[in-house]
Amino acid sequence: MLAEHFELIEAVGLNLFFAFIFIFIGLSINDLMKNNDVPKTGRYVIYLVLFLGCAGFIIKGVIQFLLESQGVG
Repeated sequence: MLAEHFELIEAVGLNLFFAFIFIFIGLSINDLMKNNDVPKTGRYVIYLVLFLGCAGFIIKGVIQFLLESQGVG
């Protein structure tokens, strides 16, 4: 059974890995901003850029899933 679902397990594990990496990046950026007294406008811009990066990976995953389910990829 494990050999049959190896590709699915691998894909889920990779997506969880990326989620944890984005969480750790966000926490480290937050710590740096608190220690260096970054103004609120700068914090909003940094969080927006981090969110757009995460959203890009999520959208890529959704598009890839849709294309593979239709047999294109």
